[in-house]
Amino acid sequence: MQADLVSEDWRELLARPEVTAVIIATDEHLHVEPALFAADRGLSMMIEKPLATRLEDSARVLAEIERTGTDAVVGYTQRFRRRWLSAKERVRTGALGEVTMVTSRTLMNRLVALDAYRRAGDRSTVSPMVVSGTHAMDIALWLLDGKMPMEVYARSVDSVLGPQVQGIDGTAGLITFADGAVCQFGMSWALPVAWPAAVYSLDVAILGTSGVLTIDDTHRDIVLATDDPQTEGYAPDKRRLVDFLGSYPPGDMAFGELWGPMREETLGWFDRISLGVATPHATAAEAHRCLMMTKAFDRAAQLGRPVAFPIDATG
Repeated sequence: MQADLVSEDWRELLARPEVTAVIIATDEHLHVEPALFAADRGLSMMIEKPLATRLEDSARVLAEIERTGTDAVVGYTQRFRRRWLSAKERVRTGALGEVTMVTSRTLMNRLVALDAYRRAGDRSTVSPMVVSGTHAMDIALWLLDGKMPMEVYARSVDSVLGPQVQGIDGTAGLITFADGAVCQFGMSWALPVAWPAAVYSLDVAILGTSGVLTIDDTHRDIVLATDDPQTEGYAPDKRRLVDFLGSYPPGDMAFGELWGPMREETLGWFDRISLGVATPHATAAEAHRCLMMTKAFDRAAQLGRPVAFPIDATG
């Protein structure tokens, strides 16, 4: 396949008159400038999560998107998996009654964390909540859509990644909402490299006044164990000989292609911008709120006390 242009300068690419849409899939801390440039041109965007790694930058990008009326969505891939769509539909249609509590637990092996800290321009902006917990947080807030968060309480630990890379192992906390609903949230990305989930292993329970819905998204239903290290998946490591297939968001290889939720997310975005159909993509405003919530968890853990939500960008 021949390309019309190959360039190492993203500005040159986005300035071309025939470009009408763009996927911004740079490292997390490099989303801001391309997103601002694309919004100024009015290009439809799909931006990888998070919208930015600094809250003030996220607010700046959101403001420019809203000022220009740009159709911009953010890559929260879990929304394109059947189980989460089914859960959202049951909540949306009232099958559980009024939702009163959501519990969420996320476990990840430390390959993700070590890579995130290695790539970061500023390690102070990297945390398990901002970089990876954001996916599970988006699901929790999506399921609790319409409820107003009021306060966040959280604690973090750094026993493993602290000595290695001055990083955070994991964070756990509680969100309280204006109507009395609560969200219990915890995640760690410091599990041993041998932990079989390539990226995400997630358990969620949604409790309502007239029902409960539990989702086992740990991927333990398809387990691959081999004598030799595999060459596919997230940052393969020779110590990993067991894998939960399906836990890598880009998908699993079959017949030379990746099949998974990112494929569905991308194809859905193509339908959105070409056919105008509604999609479950996270909006830029939802992504900014999600970043603010992950930052609130980090801030509450740092301060050792609850913090009111929403938080300011610099306090």
